[in-house]
Amino acid sequence: MSAEPTADRDALADLTAFQRDLLWALSHENARKGTALKADLADYYGEEINHSRLYQNLDKLVECDLVAKQARDRRTNEYSLTEAARRALEARRAWQVRSETA
Repeated sequence: MSAEPTADRDALADLTAFQRDLLWALSHENARKGTALKADLADYYGEEINHSRLYQNLDKLVECDLVAKQARDRRTNEYSLTEAARRALEARRAWQVRSETA
């Protein structure tokens, strides 16, 4: 049985790979603009990221309480990980390490 709380482990279980990649990108530099995330993911995927795909997925992560959305100015929002997302990512990292060493 795992030592991580179930809620932390389960928080990422139903996310798409793209949503997990968004969380991963936010974990390296918090309080990011959507355009910066879009550029990072475009580099990773090797293709342009559709505007609506990005923001629909960010909105879903906000609904799941994994990402906080905050107005930076009248036209720009910033996104950051919530504490729940940080715990969930840490639980996933621990699970991956255990899987690699098993």
